[in-house]
Amino acid sequence: KMKTFELKGEIRKDFGKKAARSYRSEGLIPCVVYGGHGAENVDFVIKQGDVRNLIYTPEVFLVNLDLGEKKMQAILKEVQFHPVKEQILHIDFLHVFEDKPVVIEIPVRLKGLAAGVKAGGKLSLDLRKLKVKGLAANLPEELVINVEKLVLGKSIQVGDLKFEGLELLNAKNAVVCRVQLTRAARGDAAAAAAATEIEDEESEESESSEE
Repeated sequence: KMKTFELKGEIRKDFGKKAARSYRSEGLIPCVVYGGHGAENVDFVIKQGDVRNLIYTPEVFLVNLDLGEKKMQAILKEVQFHPVKEQILHIDFLHVFEDKPVVIEIPVRLKGLAAGVKAGGKLSLDLRKLKVKGLAANLPEELVINVEKLVLGKSIQVGDLKFEGLELLNAKNAVVCRVQLTRAARGDAAAAAAATEIEDEESEESESSEE
């Protein structure tokens, strides 16, 4: 189950660029939570320091928003940063409803020692996050993929994966992870192939000499 993050904010009273600048000078970030499904959007402000652990992390959270008279669950949609300073200028959230699916990117974690790695290959993760659609209750904190059976030169594509209660939205042929031949493994494979050929030739010669 996805982790939750508690976030307190205040409904915004003043609007416009001047108001936004004034909020930022007080260490507040203007935010909006988009309602979707016919619900209204809500503008609010939060303290800069309160979102550090939500934003500067690869983890994904369901956010419990406490805006005083309004309380709701949301997910992080987009963060706008100042082009020069590290300051966060604005955050968009998306209102999450229990009975309506949401679209969100969830981190991928590879589990197990791939057969191809045992054979000298190198495992690479091409897609660190996958875009999924599902109800909030079905959203995991990470998508675990078992790679034990992945052999040298092979890959796992989005189309090969299934997660209960989730629809994967990335292209079916997008490669999630692969085991590539390293230079050393390539040398070993070539040496092994050459040795096999010599053995075959020798066994053929011994067969023909027996006739």
